[in-house]
Amino acid sequence: MESLMNLELLGRKLGMAQIYNDAGDRVPVTVISAGPCVVVQKKTPERDGYCAVQFGFEDRKPKHTSKAGAGHFAAAGVSPKRFLYEVRLSAEEAGDLEPGQELACGATFEGVNKVDVAGISKGRGFTGVIKRWNFAMPKATHGTHEFHRHAGALGAGTYPGRITKGKKMAGQHGNKRTTTLGLRVERLDAENGLIFVRGAVPGHKRGLVRVRASAR
Repeated sequence: MESLMNLELLGRKLGMAQIYNDAGDRVPVTVISAGPCVVVQKKTPERDGYCAVQFGFEDRKPKHTSKAGAGHFAAAGVSPKRFLYEVRLSAEEAGDLEPGQELACGATFEGVNKVDVAGISKGRGFTGVIKRWNFAMPKATHGTHEFHRHAGALGAGTYPGRITKGKKMAGQHGNKRTTTLGLRVERLDAENGLIFVRGAVPGHKRGLVRVRASAR
């Protein structure tokens, strides 16, 4: 298991549910369908300048695969995959992995108590400072006019005479890579490739997520 601790499996967020743990407590969980992922390529410092392993996730029809992609998958002896991703590993960690080898959820996360889950957060478009940064609203009475959801002052005029970098303002909200650390694994369904983690993970239903064993 030590050689697999730094691996990441690609999966899909299926949604949230409630389960009862061994103590009889009802806990909110997110159900993740992780893997199976297939080793497509091993990258070495001698040939590529760094050590990593490339994985494929979800089958894809050959007619929807480019000729270059089809040759890449054929060299590894695997069927075309919809998604490719890389995981940086040391030479010792990548030593036992060979092209065509399949990694399942049960073997990868067996005995793991906590995981980190990364995904693309839900995009909420262009939002104001109240929704984006949780600013407080000014009072809506006693002379407040057309200023109910505004940001307020943006900075001094004389010095520095500009808006400082990093100022919290209205703008794009969400739709960025987010990682939730240290989620507790409440249940592992190896037969169906499901992980039940306590709490919420980034993204919408059926969204892609990357799951790895937590270092916490």
